[in-house]
Amino acid sequence: MMPTDAAAPARLTARITGEVQAVGFRYRTLQQATRLGLTGVVANHSDGSVQVVAEGPRAALAELLQWLNSPAAPGTVTGVQDTWARATGEFADFRTD
Repeated sequence: MMPTDAAAPARLTARITGEVQAVGFRYRTLQQATRLGLTGVVANHSDGSVQVVAEGPRAALAELLQWLNSPAAPGTVTGVQDTWARATGEFADFRTD
């Protein structure tokens, strides 16, 4: 069972669909994740979606997820599928692929 403590480290994996490539989505996601002190990666997929894998405090991840679902995210987001897991600690920083 996932810890629900806001400070507990967690891992968020999100698949974002819509018009989210070639609109600065990865760069802006990198900025948001860095501002929130998260580690992980954001990458384009060949199907036109973008995948975000982020780790850090659960509260900061929830804030990133809220931003991904908001009008502030670039492009036109039509869907965000998110899954939560325990943090693995595999990332040293946040980057784009």
